[in-house]
Order: sequence, then C-alpha cells, then structure tokens
Amino acid sequence: MPIKNRFAELLPEIAAWRQDIHAHPELGFEEARTAALVADRLRAFGCDEVVTGIGGTGVVGVIRGRTDDSGHVIGLRGDMDALPILEASGAAYVSQNPGVMHACGHDGHTAMLLGAARYLAETRNFDGTVVLLFQPAEELGSGAKRMIDDGVMDRFGVREVYGMHNMPGLPVGQFAIRPGALLAATDEFFIEVTGRGGHAAEPHEAIDPTVAASQIILGLQTIVSRNADPVAQGVVSVTSVQTSSTAFNVIPQSVKMRGTVRTHSAAMQDMIEARLGELARGVATGFGTQAEVTYLRHVPITINADEPTAFATEIAEAVSGGCAEAPLIMGGEDFAYMLQERPGAFIFVGNGDSAALHHPEYNFDDEAIPAGCSWFAELVERRMPQAQA
Repeated sequence: MPIKNRFAELLPEIAAWRQDIHAHPELGFEEARTAALVADRLRAFGCDEVVTGIGGTGVVGVIRGRTDDSGHVIGLRGDMDALPILEASGAAYVSQNPGVMHACGHDGHTAMLLGAARYLAETRNFDGTVVLLFQPAEELGSGAKRMIDDGVMDRFGVREVYGMHNMPGLPVGQFAIRPGALLAATDEFFIEVTGRGGHAAEPHEAIDPTVAASQIILGLQTIVSRNADPVAQGVVSVTSVQTSSTAFNVIPQSVKMRGTVRTHSAAMQDMIEARLGELARGVATGFGTQAEVTYLRHVPITINADEPTAFATEIAEAVSGGCAEAPLIMGGEDFAYMLQERPGAFIFVGNGDSAALHHPEYNFDDEAIPAGCSWFAELVERRMPQAQA
C-alpha cells in the first residue's frame, strides 16, 4: 500500500500548519501557542476527547474506531518544542521569535501527527482507540517523563506506543529503523577541581587546579579507549571548562568542567560512571588538589521492542517500498521513557539532503509529510483492523 491519496490532497494544508508552527517556535514547557493550535485542530477534526495541560503543555487527542470491541489502544507521539538557536534557514516562514527555531523538525512531527489525526477521525477504519500524544520539551529530555508522571499511559489506557523522527541524509519519504538499542542514554557530569590560588609568577606558592584539570580531561579520553570493549559504543566529551579567575596573572582557586556521556548499554553506562569518578579524583589527588564529581543520568537508552519494530518495518515497507536498517546513534531521545512504560518502536523518516539537525540552516522538508502521515495511519489500520461483517 503506497502513500495514501488523502495525504497527497491534504499536503498543502498540512504544510501550512507546519510552516505556521515553524514561524512561531516555542521552547520546552513554553509551547502555549503550539498546544492551542494542536488542540483547536483536534477539536475541529472531531476527536472524541481533547485534553490539554498534560505534563505541563502537552495535548492528548483520542479517536475511537467505528467499533471499540478489541480494547486495543495505540499511542502515537509527536513532539512540539523548538531549540534556542538563531535561525539562518532563509525560509519565507522564518522564525518570528529571534533566538528560537525549529532546528530539529518537531514542527514537522507535530504537523504529520495532526495530518494523521485528521484522516483517522474522518475514516475511523479501525477497531480500537488511538491516543495522540503531542509532547512538550523533548529537547529538555523531560517532556515525555512529565506526561508519564501525569498518568497519561494509564489514564488513556495506552497499550503500545510509536514515535517518529526525521533524518537528514535519508531520502525524503524513506524510512529507517532497528530493533533493540537505537539511540543513546544521555548523561551529564560536573567536575570541580579545587587547589590553592595564587600569583601566576609564583606557581610554587599555589596548587594549580588548571594543570590537574587538564590532566583529568586527557585522562577521561582513556575511559572508553582502554576500559571498554572496542566493539561497544561509548562517548565521553568534556564540553565546558571555566576557572574561578579571568585574569592573565592569577592562578585560580578552582576549575569547573562539564560534559556528556553517551552509551547504548547499561553495562557501559555503569562502567563509565564509575571510572569517571575514580579517575578524576585520583588524578586530582596526585596533583595535590581535590575533585568533586557529580554524575547525572538523564534520558535512558531508546530501545525498540522486537515485535513492534518488525510491525513498524512492515508498515514502512508498505508505504515507501522499503525500510533501511538505521545505524546506532549517539544522540538521545526522550521517547525512551515511553518505551520503558509500554512496548513500541521509534522510526526515522527521510528529510533528504538538508542541513543537520540542530543546525541554524536546518529546515524540515514538507515533501516528507505524506509518507509520515501514511505510516501513522496505516499502522493504526493494520494493527487494529476493522472486523469484517
């Protein structure tokens, strides 16, 4: 079954929704305008329920099939938030909120789920219930968890859940997926090295934390290269270094470092967390300084369940004629929280030869809309088929 004709007809309208959302981007938990637009559209489509304020600014729409005898309930998720980036895409509908832009395509995800909602509300060619999860704050890594903590899965009886993200570099309208681990856990660490400040001309009178911090940074690069199986995946990156002094002639009292860890397995995550603390404190001690280490686990590993992934692949092949095997990706995705709660799968749809995600020149390709909408709709109709008379 190729792309549904209805979505080809609706493309100009869905693209207009997407471009309007793009022109009015909102950061995580600030998506008031976007949430209102989504809720208004869902009501206009004739959804059976529309609930706002879930997990802060989240919106839930419920569409019941022609019959609801199966008791099957599928959740479909679309994220709504933007990023704190100054847009340089050159689009005619460029962000009207300087310093905030849809640099990750969440405007497209929201529009595609709205398009699927319109079709499903029109046709209702399924036996069961669809729960549309319009999620806030994916970029903050906490929007999905906030909706879950607000009881969204139990309140609406969701049994399985599916999500989609665009992928630059994959041909427009094509799909990619893999079972098991797909995207990484995203952890954060803070290290503060404290020594004894002094005059830069008299280093022997001080205990220089910058030297210790520099050695710690180099040492952290050995965690993966010398402690992990070479075929396993792990990344340790120090992304920020600040001293307590900005003067050229002062040895600072302390140095603060911040960074991220990305892993695809719990064993790797545990090992890196342990070694990071041991190494930082040990090196600091060797230089006569002290290191205080804080390690925070944020978004968990995105893990696709086997059977739902096989089904999602089947739908992708039906819609586009094929489905590639997605690579392991070190980026994180807070849809992982939903997959911890319910079985399901996360799939990529091609965005063509666009700028990379989170780049100031990125823009979602509207030509991907019919494929994305068709995948959502076909998944519902095949997963919850209408009983034959």
